[in-house]
Amino acid sequence: MDFENIKYWIALKSIKGVGNINFPALVDKFVSLPAIFTTSTQQLATTPGISKKTATAITSFKDWDKIKRDLDLTIKAGIKIVTYLDDLYPAKLQNIYDRPVFLYVKGTLMKDEINIAMVGSRQASTYGKYTTERISRELAIKGVTIVSGLARGIDAAAHRGALTAQGRTIAIMGSGLDVIYPPENKKLYAEIVQSGAVISEYPPGTPPLASNFPARNRIISGMSYGVVVVEAGEKSGSLITARLALEHGREVFAVPGSIDSAGARGTNKLIKQGAKLIENIDDILEDIFPQIEKSTLPSATSFDRAAAIEPPITVKLSAIEQIIIDLISTNNLQVDEIIAATGLSPAEALSSLMSLELKGIIKQHPGKFFTINN
Repeated sequence: MDFENIKYWIALKSIKGVGNINFPALVDKFVSLPAIFTTSTQQLATTPGISKKTATAITSFKDWDKIKRDLDLTIKAGIKIVTYLDDLYPAKLQNIYDRPVFLYVKGTLMKDEINIAMVGSRQASTYGKYTTERISRELAIKGVTIVSGLARGIDAAAHRGALTAQGRTIAIMGSGLDVIYPPENKKLYAEIVQSGAVISEYPPGTPPLASNFPARNRIISGMSYGVVVVEAGEKSGSLITARLALEHGREVFAVPGSIDSAGARGTNKLIKQGAKLIENIDDILEDIFPQIEKSTLPSATSFDRAAAIEPPITVKLSAIEQIIIDLISTNNLQVDEIIAATGLSPAEALSSLMSLELKGIIKQHPGKFFTINN
């Protein structure tokens, strides 16, 4: 994190009238953030979405001492700031209309993560929590990162399921990262930081205001390939996340519930409206496979037709994926052997193995043995 440069991001975002939509317009036009603060009001006001009043607020900005105090507090709390121009900014989130211009992050983000969101009722039943933990655990074993909101009930169960599998999970908060809400999830928060990340678009010290959570939901949906809704009442906030998922072009999945349960009315209604009913993780994975690496994976029809007259299409591989291929090209290895040989964390290894499976390069066998797919 470039501390000298990041202060301009915080300062610009703090100015009334500068939001997630017109902030990038300023960056695109003036390139250098420091230059924005030294540009004339007249020039700033020619930027789309920037009124003369907002332009004046930028040129007259003087509260640099407060920005420094806020940044010092952020650094002291072990919080990083990731902007939309950074490589580690969630790739799927880049594509939504009002993406946050930067995120406060505690823990670690990884490039090319395969994220699935799990959301649902805070007043979850035993069945709902059990089902959520099982689905999250099984997805995490496959290398999927579980995204949720750290709330009571379904959210907490989703994070715990991923942690049980020693997988990655990401919590999106509706408060500053130093304001853990609900407070009883403090231990869970610490475990998530060690095995993934907690994220917020709100600066440290921001309380968990009710108005923050609908905005938080768009990040949960936006950074994921799909959203799984477990137990949601007819007016549940989880239905907002499902609606946002549809707006973002994401898959929406729903776990069916009893017709006599008030907590299942929202999910059952989603299924009637077209959400995919899921019974196991295969119902999820078969729908997100086409989204992953689709720009590098040829369709079977076009590939077969071209194979006789053209050389095979080369699939892009990461350095980690190439190391794994080199390892198993001569030996059939079990996942624990691959982790030991590469020195990768379980989450990194599982994510790369899943990616290679999706690309059709390797094949998984019973007992989690992997071979080259000839």
